[in-house]
Amino acid sequence: LGNGGSTLHALRCLEEQYGDQWTSFTVLLIHSGGYSQRLPSASALGKIFTALPLGCPVWQMLELKLAMYMDFPQHMAPGVLVSCSDDIELYSTAATESITFDKAGFTALAHPSELEVGTTHGVFVLDPSSLSGKGGLQYGACHRFLHKPDLQTMQQSGAVFLRGNGPQPSCPGSQGGSQCVYTDSVFYMDQGTARQLLLFYKQMGTLCCEIDAYGDFLQALGPGATPEYTRSSSNDCREGSGLVEVRQQLYSLLRGTPLNVIVLTNSHFYHIGTAQEYLLHLTAQSKLSFELGLQPVAFSILPGTARSSGGLSIIQSVLEPGCVLGPGSVIEHCRVGAGAHVGKGCIVSGSCINSSAHIPSSCFLSSVSVKISGQVEFVTMVFGVADDLKKTVKSLSDLHSLQFFGASLPECLGLWSIEASDQLFSSKDTHLGLWTARIFPVCSTRSESVRVSLNMLTSVLHKSPFTLSGFQLLSVEEMLTYKDVQDMLKFRKQIYDEICLQRQKEKSDY
Repeated sequence: LGNGGSTLHALRCLEEQYGDQWTSFTVLLIHSGGYSQRLPSASALGKIFTALPLGCPVWQMLELKLAMYMDFPQHMAPGVLVSCSDDIELYSTAATESITFDKAGFTALAHPSELEVGTTHGVFVLDPSSLSGKGGLQYGACHRFLHKPDLQTMQQSGAVFLRGNGPQPSCPGSQGGSQCVYTDSVFYMDQGTARQLLLFYKQMGTLCCEIDAYGDFLQALGPGATPEYTRSSSNDCREGSGLVEVRQQLYSLLRGTPLNVIVLTNSHFYHIGTAQEYLLHLTAQSKLSFELGLQPVAFSILPGTARSSGGLSIIQSVLEPGCVLGPGSVIEHCRVGAGAHVGKGCIVSGSCINSSAHIPSSCFLSSVSVKISGQVEFVTMVFGVADDLKKTVKSLSDLHSLQFFGASLPECLGLWSIEASDQLFSSKDTHLGLWTARIFPVCSTRSESVRVSLNMLTSVLHKSPFTLSGFQLLSVEEMLTYKDVQDMLKFRKQIYDEICLQRQKEKSDY
């Protein structure tokens, strides 16, 4: 469906449950997270339930979203506010100013960003003459919306402005450091527009392609919108028969609909949807860490004998004495045994790490509970933090271009005694990649699963054989098909209860 299709489907569910009554609602619609291929520790449970090193007990992204948006409903006409689950919007306005969503059509928040940020986000071509207000909060109109534009397109479209108290057109020759573009985050649509989109969805019947709520809805808006984007495949990895036709129908439907903007001059937009961004914002002295007050150790048991080098983020985990933790790593919902070693720049999630375990630097490791033939078992995915799980090739002869922790996939398969064949991949098409490769062994316990997957990784790092021929193997794609959410939540609850008991004991001892 994509986040556009899921938005339309959610509107239909509201109508089915509430009838015409839903048209009087103010609705917060947060996309829970898709496949999360760039941060697969969030794949099984959804990005919206990502734990943050904040609060006691820890907050999830959902709680943070509700806190950030808590003032919106009282200043919102009936309609739908659409947000993603892997971004954070922080802003400052005067005490007497409030963000109001009450105009017809679409209304979007706009944040000043570096030009490079604009190439991977949506960018507003603002109409400076329409702006009203001053300081940190200004209302205006958007001439056109650009989806992941290149630098030249932003310059030629008039999307580049000078930094200051508000959008000021940039002159040729202006220094790059003083320039900015205004990028997207949250958007609102009034009830009339939401009903219009719902009617379109019902008339479509079944969606035959993936629709993007940002690229396919917002690019149709504003007086400067043109239909060229409907035929463009640049910056678009989506495939499916009928995408161009659906885009053209959406353009015809939404053409002429206003795109209002709320320019938040004193604001920061943070994206934590990739492994690199996640590590940067949670473990470094980042602006986000400072502004939110993120904690290096959040609701965890960390004995004084555990050795760490700082720059860590430990979230709802139990660490035993004598474990060694490298700098710049995130450890969430884990048990780490005495003497275990975690390298620097790692992401370790939902796992039981044995005392003898050694997790190399820049390692991504995440355990998933699966239910196969009624039996709960465990699989641990392990990758390099920089591995590209989205990359695919179309034939077995191209597998050498897929990299697993710095080695080519065929080299790894040889070390693991796995044959490169069509049966190696769980995908039903010709898109072969790390996401669909059946290389991760199913084990009876969580800790054994971690041990075996680390042996796989060690064999690659030391070029030493480690046969997987005796194991049932799953791809990450299949892990999500067989995932046992209840068992994963049960493991988190066990850690939570243990931490609570330890805190009560410490309190009574004191």
